[in-house]
Amino acid sequence: MDIDVQPSDDLAITPLPFSIIPSIPPSPEDYTLHRSQHTPIIIDNGSTNLRWGFATSSEPRYGPNIVAKYRERKTNHPLMLFGDAVEVESGAKTQAKTPWEGDVLLNFDALENALDYAFVQLGIDTPTVDHPVLMTERLCSPVHSRALTSELMFEQYSVPSLAYCVDGIMSFYQNSQFSGQPFVSDGLVISFNTASTSVIPILNGRGVLNNAKRIPWGASQATDYLLKLIQMKYPNFPTRVSVAQANWMFRTFCSVSTDYLSLLRSFEDPSILRSHQKIIQFPFLLNSNPLTGGAAGNGDEKTEEELARITERRREQGRKLQEIAARNRIEKLQQKESDLTYLLSLRDNYSSSATKREWDRKLREEGFDDEETFEDTLKKLEADVKKGRKKEKEKEGGTVDGEDVDEPMEEPSFPLVDIPDADLDPSSLAEKKKQKLLKAGYEARLRARKERELKAIKDREEKAEREKQRELEEKLDSEAREADLEGWARKLKGEQEALMTRIKDRAKRRAAMSDRKSAAKQERMKNIANLAAADEKMLGGSGTSKKGGKGTGKGVGKGTGKGRKGNAEDMFGADDADWAIYRKINTTTTISSDEEEDLAQLQQIEHKLLTHDPTFTNQHTHASIVSQRSALLNAFRPVYEEGDGAGNTRIHLTTERWRVCEAWFSPSIAGVDSAGLGEVIQNILSRFGEEEKGRLVKNIFLSGSPSQIPDIAPRLYSTLRPLFPVEMPIEIRSANDPALDAWRGMAKFAKTEEFATVGMSKAEYEEMGGERLKRWWGSNWNGGF
Repeated sequence: MDIDVQPSDDLAITPLPFSIIPSIPPSPEDYTLHRSQHTPIIIDNGSTNLRWGFATSSEPRYGPNIVAKYRERKTNHPLMLFGDAVEVESGAKTQAKTPWEGDVLLNFDALENALDYAFVQLGIDTPTVDHPVLMTERLCSPVHSRALTSELMFEQYSVPSLAYCVDGIMSFYQNSQFSGQPFVSDGLVISFNTASTSVIPILNGRGVLNNAKRIPWGASQATDYLLKLIQMKYPNFPTRVSVAQANWMFRTFCSVSTDYLSLLRSFEDPSILRSHQKIIQFPFLLNSNPLTGGAAGNGDEKTEEELARITERRREQGRKLQEIAARNRIEKLQQKESDLTYLLSLRDNYSSSATKREWDRKLREEGFDDEETFEDTLKKLEADVKKGRKKEKEKEGGTVDGEDVDEPMEEPSFPLVDIPDADLDPSSLAEKKKQKLLKAGYEARLRARKERELKAIKDREEKAEREKQRELEEKLDSEAREADLEGWARKLKGEQEALMTRIKDRAKRRAAMSDRKSAAKQERMKNIANLAAADEKMLGGSGTSKKGGKGTGKGVGKGTGKGRKGNAEDMFGADDADWAIYRKINTTTTISSDEEEDLAQLQQIEHKLLTHDPTFTNQHTHASIVSQRSALLNAFRPVYEEGDGAGNTRIHLTTERWRVCEAWFSPSIAGVDSAGLGEVIQNILSRFGEEEKGRLVKNIFLSGSPSQIPDIAPRLYSTLRPLFPVEMPIEIRSANDPALDAWRGMAKFAKTEEFATVGMSKAEYEEMGGERLKRWWGSNWNGGF
């Protein structure tokens, strides 16, 4: 149903219309006037709407061509719902059916239910439908669909005669035939249907159906395409966008562009793109952000002063938590220092003076199993205390740039190291062993300190060398700039362009790696799989064998080689080319480090150009170019703040408004392997002579509800005009009422004497079968006689 919603004047935002409860259908007609009169019944069986009525009626009855069998909850009585009534009951929607599957009539149970409703609304109260029927069918309708429809009409309703016609031809008849004159008009009918678009040439009032063509693109495909574009544009949209909502957006906002490519080029300017957008506001919850306070929709919105107080209160709570954590950390450090002092005094007082037995007893009293456990605890406490003091010094500014400051090391004494073992008792031997380890650690720390000092000296020398080299490069660069400024600027601009291209390609690779279906991602997984396969060939014995026993592959990768077949040695890495596979797999780190270097180099080049080249401005910098692209992307899909409930439930239609309708002229942009309208019309007219071709293009007739899309006629003219000579006039017109003119044309034809000759009687049906029909100027040709 068409719903007219006026957009807001100040924000240009159109709210999404709410579902409208359908009105109560009108009461059935009075059948007295048509009883025993054999008044023809006209049925326009469309895939979206079913239109029916007596031929003598001025307007048809119509409704959505959808039915649902539903069981009433209170009385448990089965009901049959038709049209808008299906939308009333949510439980009936899931069981709704339509007679059509795309552009083919298949569900005849639904068709029977729809016809039952139509005949009841016409007031027919007789056991049979004693009226001739004129019914529409699609261009080149399958004979299977026609046979079942004829069977339903003759066997179920016992109609005296049945005739079929094509809706586009009958709409052309309604708008071209005048009373009292024979129907001999010429024209090219373009019938826009729900699931297809037909092009039918008509000469001397007869459809030339052997030259007719059909495009598999209609209003339903356009709606589905728009829905897919919206889902791709807003993958995390908080509200589910239904097909009915997408259909409303298609009928309300979409249009045809006379020059689609020029329109897209003009959208390179973000302001133009923004001026052509349409904003649809979906329902949202008020005050859904917890920072603003209040429950959703209760109107308890916080003021700026209250929000500021809440923020300050949270900061104060954070500071208090930090102070509590610091106090706890200091208390723990003090406790550890106290424990360390006690253990050190315990060792000094007992280990030297007491006997081994007394020392072990004292350790057990203190909770230690043996002396080794005591020493481990002592070392851990010393390390913890040292680490805690270091953190406190860093907070107080005792270190520089987070680096450790080497403190002067006191040289310890190791008196037992040089004494022979024969001169020592067992306890002294244990102490000597301990002193050897301490001496080795002390010497290792001395070597490490010396290496650090040498490295610092080397780094200072390398830094001085780099500074000297940089000064030399700046001097040469300055001389080259003074000698040839244009050549110098041209060289730097080339380097800038190369760096920007490299950064752009790297971003594309990074985006491709995030897509599991991309070639880069598949290549990476292939390399990983090859490595795994090679590793399985090298390894053996690990895991569970097919015979049930577990392997003995312990120590694999540690150099033991027990798990390798034949104790073969793994020589991977001996060749430098082996490591190329890891560079291919681990691209993230390489990309990150390389990009940082490229960005730094790019900033240096742009700084030089901005300083010395008057033709190079801020608009030519990489940051400005990226921001321009970002502005275009922001105009294409604006980004709202996380707490903006209204903004995050808006859909901005920009290029989608014209892209959906462009598929009628270029179906390939929607993934449909078919020719567009312009190519199909050119192919059809190429089969006629110049005189007939001129008669056809002089009266191009548009029919069907989608023909009301804005600017479709001017676009069709601009597409056809270059295909024909200048002296050949092209005229395009639309039906007066694209939705109902087909039914009116059928009703007008049913009042003529010719109608009695085009219908198939029940006797002819029983003799030739339901797939046959009488061929006449408004019918299909397949299966005709």
